Amino acid sequence: MPRPKNSPLSSSHNAEEIELARALDMDVEGAGRPGRKKRPGKIRTRNRERILMAAEEEFALNGFRGTTIQRIAERAELPKSNVLYYFSNKERLYTALFDTITGRWNAMLESIKPEDDPAMTLARFIKAKVEMSRTHPLASRLFAMEVIQGAPVLKEHLRTNMRDWVRDRSRVMQQWVDEGRMAPVDPVQLILLIWSSTQHYADFQTQILVIENKAEYTREDFDHAAKFLIEVILRGCGLNVPPFESVEVDLDFDAEG
Repeated sequence: MPRPKNSPLSSSHNAEEIELARALDMDVEGAGRPGRKKRPGKIRTRNRERILMAAEEEFALNGFRGTTIQRIAERAELPKSNVLYYFSNKERLYTALFDTITGRWNAMLESIKPEDDPAMTLARFIKAKVEMSRTHPLASRLFAMEVIQGAPVLKEHLRTNMRDWVRDRSRVMQQWVDEGRMAPVDPVQLILLIWSSTQHYADFQTQILVIENKAEYTREDFDHAAKFLIEVILRGCGLNVPPFESVEVDLDFDAEG
């Protein structure tokens, strides 16, 4: 007869599984040598990436309510105890997933400084965001679904982390405006415009494909979209448009980024 889920024996068994997951999560440096410590290794990074990738697919398919830790574990091909070791509950995993998503999106502006070139900075941000719509369309759609529903889980995240992020970048852009280095545009509206226009190619891809009479979007199509948005937005900001080929972006982000 199965034990009740809340029985002391069951809880003890789950704790033992999580402890085993913690042990397997560590690479041992100099095993058996005195004074040597365990350190988090590649297993940790790889497992966390697998969990977040599986969570992205499950949440996109089933929504927050319809997704379970067990289903995420099965998709990641890991024991449930491993998932609970990294993320103690579904809400923390959901929030961590969106931290990863927004981190990827906004990495190009993470270290923005007043002395940076406004044209190249914005061009790199736009190009990176379009490329993320190509490589991670599910992430963009998942974020859109959460916000459309009123951000029931992420409202506090939007109110704190994201609001602060926008304010910090807006202050730098406002300094560019005040110094006459770009046209007098509203920095907050500019960030919102870049977010919405670039994510459109993931969130409304079906609509775009039908209108353009295409079966699927190619890499060239995304490059064309990025080039178009860079030209239109930068000209609207009174900036010279750099050659598209000179706009380099680094999208080698890890899941813990």
